Amino acid sequence: MGFKTIIALFSILFLTSLIFFYFIPFNQINFSAQPTNSNFSIEGNSSMQYYSNLRFSGPNISYQISNCPLQKQNEMISALNIIENSTILKFYSVNHDEEISITCEEKNIPGENLGYFIAGEGGPTNIIRSGNFALIKNGQIMLIRNSNCPKPNIAIHELLHVLGFPHSTNSENVMYNITHCDQTIGDDTIQLINNLYSIPSYSDLSLGNVSAIMEGRLLNLNVTIENGGLVEAGNSTLQIYADGNLIKELNLDSINAGYGRIVHMENVWVSQINVKEIQLVVVSRFNELDKENNKINLEINKV
Repeated sequence: MGFKTIIALFSILFLTSLIFFYFIPFNQINFSAQPTNSNFSIEGNSSMQYYSNLRFSGPNISYQISNCPLQKQNEMISALNIIENSTILKFYSVNHDEEISITCEEKNIPGENLGYFIAGEGGPTNIIRSGNFALIKNGQIMLIRNSNCPKPNIAIHELLHVLGFPHSTNSENVMYNITHCDQTIGDDTIQLINNLYSIPSYSDLSLGNVSAIMEGRLLNLNVTIENGGLVEAGNSTLQIYADGNLIKELNLDSINAGYGRIVHMENVWVSQINVKEIQLVVVSRFNELDKENNKINLEINKV
């Protein structure tokens, strides 16, 4: 075997070794998420509602009144106007897909102890958890008795139930479980409604349940993207960086409020050597309650 042949074989072996160590995984590195900060918080009073931060997605709330005599229709509309004039809420009538369904019952329904009659019934009928919020998707009111008061206290009472307020122990409060004409809406109720609905109706994408393992130059990744906001999040993009260099982009479809999506990736090629940090970023072009939770940094586990 000649000298040139030996040199050629050695060169081939050397190049093969370089290619092998460059492309083929030979070690495993585990990454863990670092703590993140959020710029968004809510000041609420959980004891005043069925659930903490219970609200509709926005301050403009649709309703439909059906199968009600004229007097009860007028009482309900008057109650809606009173809440509108006292808060930042607005109500509008629709013919279908309403958020609040309002019906009437002409028969008296006795209470538990048969010493009184139920004046009406109301409350949320569909609630989902979305981040810091309990999000009301639908509510229902059934008016049974006429108010017979200058103000439509029964309709106000049931409307506030739909907005998330339970009975009060104060007999002078309109939310007391037995109605009389002198009852009023509590100032704390008005304040809480205004505080809750002063938060803009935005989505809020966030990253969680992240795990990442690098095997040589191949990255395996799991992450959950959730929308903890008040409305649907539109299309967005998940970007993955290794030590500041973009290595992968993934287009994400819209995500409804209170829902999420699990992303699983295998064998994502990373060109650089000795990666110390992986960063995930969700890029959106719409308003969100908090953009700081759209990114998360992963660092090598300290053994």
